[in-house]
Amino acid sequence: MSAATAQNSAMSFETKARPWWALLIEGGVLAAVGAVLLWAPAKTQINAYLLLVQLLGIWWLVRGIMDLVSMFIDHTAWGWKLFMGIISIIAGGAIIMYPVAAAIALPQIFVLVLGLWALVQGIVMLIMAFKGGGWGAGILGVVGIVLGLILISDYGQLGMGLAFLWTAAVFALIGGIVMMVQAFRTRSANG
Repeated sequence: MSAATAQNSAMSFETKARPWWALLIEGGVLAAVGAVLLWAPAKTQINAYLLLVQLLGIWWLVRGIMDLVSMFIDHTAWGWKLFMGIISIIAGGAIIMYPVAAAIALPQIFVLVLGLWALVQGIVMLIMAFKGGGWGAGILGVVGIVLGLILISDYGQLGMGLAFLWTAAVFALIGGIVMMVQAFRTRSANG
Protein backbone atom coordinates (compact mmCIF):
# COMPACT_ATOMS: atom_id res chain seq x y z
CA MET A 1 0.00 0.00 0.00
CA SER A 2 1.45 3.35 -0.99
CA ALA A 3 1.70 6.33 1.37
CA ALA A 4 -0.95 8.23 -0.61
CA THR A 5 -3.38 5.32 -0.30
CA ALA A 6 -2.71 5.04 3.42
CA GLN A 7 -3.42 8.75 3.92
CA ASN A 8 -6.78 8.51 2.16
CA SER A 9 -7.92 5.43 4.07
CA ALA A 10 -11.07 5.37 6.14
CA MET A 11 -9.04 5.42 9.35
CA SER A 12 -6.97 8.48 8.50
CA PHE A 13 -7.20 11.43 10.88
CA GLU A 14 -5.75 13.95 8.45
CA THR A 15 -8.67 16.27 7.77
CA LYS A 16 -9.31 19.67 6.37
CA ALA A 17 -11.33 22.08 8.45
CA ARG A 18 -15.08 21.80 8.04
CA PRO A 19 -16.70 24.53 5.95
CA TRP A 20 -17.37 27.62 8.06
CA TRP A 21 -21.11 27.48 7.44
CA ALA A 22 -21.35 23.87 8.69
CA LEU A 23 -19.55 24.85 11.90
CA LEU A 24 -21.83 27.87 12.26
CA ILE A 25 -25.03 25.81 11.86
CA GLU A 26 -23.86 23.09 14.20
CA GLY A 27 -22.58 25.60 16.76
CA GLY A 28 -25.81 27.60 16.62
CA VAL A 29 -27.95 24.52 17.21
CA LEU A 30 -25.67 23.38 20.01
CA ALA A 31 -25.64 26.79 21.74
CA ALA A 32 -29.43 27.04 21.43
CA VAL A 33 -29.81 23.61 23.05
CA GLY A 34 -27.53 24.66 25.92
CA ALA A 35 -29.33 27.98 26.42
CA VAL A 36 -32.76 26.34 26.48
CA LEU A 37 -31.56 23.76 29.00
CA LEU A 38 -30.03 26.39 31.28
CA TRP A 39 -32.70 29.10 31.16
CA ALA A 40 -35.98 27.63 29.90
CA PRO A 41 -38.82 27.78 32.45
CA ALA A 42 -39.37 24.08 33.08
CA LYS A 43 -42.21 23.47 35.57
CA THR A 44 -40.83 20.26 36.98
CA GLN A 45 -37.65 18.22 36.85
CA ILE A 46 -39.53 15.68 34.75
CA ASN A 47 -40.37 18.30 32.12
CA ALA A 48 -36.76 19.50 32.11
CA TYR A 49 -35.49 15.95 31.70
CA LEU A 50 -37.95 15.21 28.89
CA LEU A 51 -36.93 18.46 27.21
CA LEU A 52 -33.29 17.44 27.52
CA VAL A 53 -33.97 14.05 25.99
CA GLN A 54 -35.85 15.56 23.03
CA LEU A 55 -33.25 18.30 22.45
CA LEU A 56 -30.44 15.78 22.72
CA GLY A 57 -32.15 13.64 20.09
CA ILE A 58 -32.45 16.66 17.78
CA TRP A 59 -28.82 17.63 18.39
CA TRP A 60 -27.58 14.10 17.68
CA LEU A 61 -29.63 13.99 14.49
CA VAL A 62 -28.27 17.36 13.30
CA ARG A 63 -24.73 16.37 14.32
CA GLY A 64 -24.98 13.11 12.36
CA ILE A 65 -26.26 14.90 9.27
CA MET A 66 -23.41 17.45 9.51
CA ASP A 67 -20.88 14.61 9.84
CA LEU A 68 -22.24 13.00 6.66
CA VAL A 69 -22.28 16.35 4.80
CA SER A 70 -18.69 16.94 5.92
CA MET A 71 -17.75 13.48 4.62
CA PHE A 72 -18.87 14.41 1.10
CA ILE A 73 -17.12 17.80 1.18
CA ASP A 74 -13.84 16.52 2.65
CA HIS A 75 -13.14 12.86 1.85
CA THR A 76 -10.33 12.42 4.37
CA ALA A 77 -11.18 10.37 7.46
CA TRP A 78 -14.42 9.43 5.74
CA GLY A 79 -14.68 6.21 7.75
CA TRP A 80 -14.79 8.04 11.08
CA LYS A 81 -17.20 10.63 9.72
CA LEU A 82 -19.46 7.92 8.33
CA PHE A 83 -19.35 5.92 11.58
CA MET A 84 -20.02 8.93 13.84
CA GLY A 85 -22.69 10.25 11.45
CA ILE A 86 -24.62 6.98 11.32
CA ILE A 87 -24.39 6.39 15.08
CA SER A 88 -25.54 9.96 15.78
CA ILE A 89 -28.45 9.73 13.33
CA ILE A 90 -29.60 6.37 14.74
CA ALA A 91 -29.36 7.59 18.35
CA GLY A 92 -31.05 10.91 17.57
CA GLY A 93 -33.82 9.27 15.56
CA ALA A 94 -34.54 6.69 18.26
CA ILE A 95 -34.70 9.35 20.95
CA ILE A 96 -36.97 11.61 18.88
CA MET A 97 -39.31 8.70 18.12
CA TYR A 98 -39.42 7.42 21.73
CA PRO A 99 -38.57 10.36 24.05
CA VAL A 100 -40.58 9.13 27.04
CA ALA A 101 -39.21 5.60 26.76
CA ALA A 102 -35.69 6.99 26.43
CA ALA A 103 -36.20 9.16 29.52
CA ILE A 104 -37.78 6.41 31.64
CA ALA A 105 -35.98 3.25 30.57
CA LEU A 106 -32.73 2.85 32.43
CA PRO A 107 -31.52 6.44 32.84
CA GLN A 108 -28.23 5.21 34.26
CA ILE A 109 -27.52 3.27 31.07
CA PHE A 110 -28.47 6.33 29.03
CA VAL A 111 -25.98 8.43 31.01
CA LEU A 112 -23.30 5.74 30.61
CA VAL A 113 -23.83 5.55 26.84
CA LEU A 114 -23.74 9.34 26.56
CA GLY A 115 -20.56 9.39 28.65
CA LEU A 116 -18.90 6.84 26.38
CA TRP A 117 -20.05 8.75 23.29
CA ALA A 118 -18.75 12.06 24.70
CA LEU A 119 -15.43 10.42 25.57
CA VAL A 120 -14.97 8.94 22.09
CA GLN A 121 -16.11 12.17 20.41
CA GLY A 122 -13.76 14.19 22.64
CA ILE A 123 -10.79 11.96 21.79
CA VAL A 124 -11.56 12.21 18.06
CA MET A 125 -11.90 16.01 18.27
CA LEU A 126 -8.64 16.30 20.23
CA ILE A 127 -6.77 14.17 17.69
CA MET A 128 -8.24 16.26 14.87
CA ALA A 129 -7.10 19.43 16.67
CA PHE A 130 -3.52 18.14 16.80
CA LYS A 131 -3.75 17.27 13.10
CA GLY A 132 -4.68 20.83 12.12
CA GLY A 133 -8.32 21.13 13.15
CA GLY A 134 -7.68 24.29 15.20
CA TRP A 135 -8.02 25.36 18.79
CA GLY A 136 -11.82 25.13 18.71
CA ALA A 137 -11.66 21.40 18.03
CA GLY A 138 -9.09 21.08 20.82
CA ILE A 139 -11.31 22.84 23.36
CA LEU A 140 -14.32 20.76 22.33
CA GLY A 141 -12.20 17.63 22.59
CA VAL A 142 -11.07 18.41 26.13
CA VAL A 143 -14.61 19.37 27.21
CA GLY A 144 -15.96 16.16 25.64
CA ILE A 145 -13.39 14.02 27.43
CA VAL A 146 -14.11 15.70 30.78
CA LEU A 147 -17.88 15.36 30.26
CA GLY A 148 -17.48 11.71 29.30
CA LEU A 149 -15.36 10.91 32.34
CA ILE A 150 -17.79 12.70 34.68
CA LEU A 151 -20.77 10.82 33.28
CA ILE A 152 -19.00 7.44 33.25
CA SER A 153 -17.71 7.79 36.80
CA ASP A 154 -21.11 8.61 38.39
CA TYR A 155 -23.69 7.06 36.08
CA GLY A 156 -25.16 4.78 38.77
CA GLN A 157 -25.73 7.49 41.40
CA LEU A 158 -29.21 8.68 42.25
CA GLY A 159 -29.89 12.16 40.92
CA MET A 160 -27.73 11.74 37.83
CA GLY A 161 -30.64 13.01 35.73
CA LEU A 162 -30.32 16.51 37.19
CA ALA A 163 -26.51 16.44 37.12
CA PHE A 164 -26.76 15.17 33.56
CA LEU A 165 -29.07 18.07 32.69
CA TRP A 166 -26.69 20.73 33.97
CA THR A 167 -23.56 19.08 32.58
CA ALA A 168 -25.09 18.68 29.12
CA ALA A 169 -26.44 22.25 29.17
CA VAL A 170 -23.07 23.79 30.04
CA PHE A 171 -21.25 21.57 27.53
CA ALA A 172 -23.72 22.45 24.77
CA LEU A 173 -23.58 26.19 25.44
CA ILE A 174 -19.78 26.41 25.64
CA GLY A 175 -19.27 24.02 22.74
CA GLY A 176 -21.76 25.88 20.55
CA ILE A 177 -20.18 29.25 21.22
CA VAL A 178 -16.69 27.90 20.52
CA MET A 179 -17.89 26.35 17.26
CA MET A 180 -19.53 29.60 16.12
CA VAL A 181 -16.39 31.61 16.93
CA GLN A 182 -14.30 29.06 15.05
CA ALA A 183 -16.72 29.25 12.09
CA PHE A 184 -16.23 33.01 11.78
CA ARG A 185 -12.46 32.66 12.23
CA THR A 186 -12.40 30.05 9.46
CA ARG A 187 -14.49 32.29 7.21
CA SER A 188 -12.17 35.26 7.82
CA ALA A 189 -9.05 33.18 7.24
CA ASN A 190 -10.39 31.83 3.94
CA GLY A 191 -11.37 35.25 2.63
